[in-house]
Amino acid sequence: MPSLKSKDKIFATGVICTYFGYTAVFWGYPFVWMVMLAFSKWNFFGKPKITGFANFVRIFQDPTFLRIVLNTLNFLAYLVPMVLISSLLFALALNKIKYFKTFIVLSFLVANVSSGVAYSIMFSNLFSVNGPINRLVYLVFGKTIPWFSDPQLAIFSICLMICWKFIGYYGLILYAGLQAIPKNLFEAAQLDGANRRTIFWRITLPLINPSLITVLVLVITLTFGIFTEPYMITGGGPMQKTTTFLIYMYDTAFRRINPSYATTVAIVTAFMSYGIVMLIRRIFEREVSFQ
Repeated sequence: MPSLKSKDKIFATGVICTYFGYTAVFWGYPFVWMVMLAFSKWNFFGKPKITGFANFVRIFQDPTFLRIVLNTLNFLAYLVPMVLISSLLFALALNKIKYFKTFIVLSFLVANVSSGVAYSIMFSNLFSVNGPINRLVYLVFGKTIPWFSDPQLAIFSICLMICWKFIGYYGLILYAGLQAIPKNLFEAAQLDGANRRTIFWRITLPLINPSLITVLVLVITLTFGIFTEPYMITGGGPMQKTTTFLIYMYDTAFRRINPSYATTVAIVTAFMSYGIVMLIRRIFEREVSFQ
């Protein structure tokens, strides 16, 4: 028994040390390097030169950064209602379906696992000036729609693509919330004379609040991390209206050869995303009890 316990201790110590070693190499070292870059100036060559808070002071004087903040709020204004409404409708429809439910779920999840580059090219061809959608619109209304050349339409089109990709994944989260609601609550409400609208607004929607908040948080973090779709289709245009934080970081780090300032942008972006998430949770999150 003592030898068995010592072997268990050696094995446990080895597993823990392996984990700590992995964390130190792939998480600890990049984190320390990130902090060093934020407080210094470096251009991939030589040694970093300590500049203190110069990068943070510059970021709040940068008109491009302020423009991207407005762009992100614009993306949020489109993406949040689009994703929440479409995912909720998908979850409600899935809750009513009795047959082929697995097939339907897998069909929607194919979009979620598809390549961002591939579906960006697909949508850019669909919404192009001579694409099939504009041809149909021209046949019906006699005009075409500038999906990617008009600033607001470009943002809307990109949000439509992102919504298409994530509707299945986020819908499953809401569907799980619907499945957790006891059926006897609906039966009791119907016996009391409540109609479908009352049941939805007074029972269903409040009881899936945790799932809704989860989807809302995921959408917010997703919005701050948009890159592939605008980079592949609009390149950040027109008039920099679809330029996102990640596009700006990439351009700053690898085209302008300024990884220090790009790191500072990443840190400030992360804090902004975290602040908005915590604010949303404090305003809309409610404790749910089925008793």
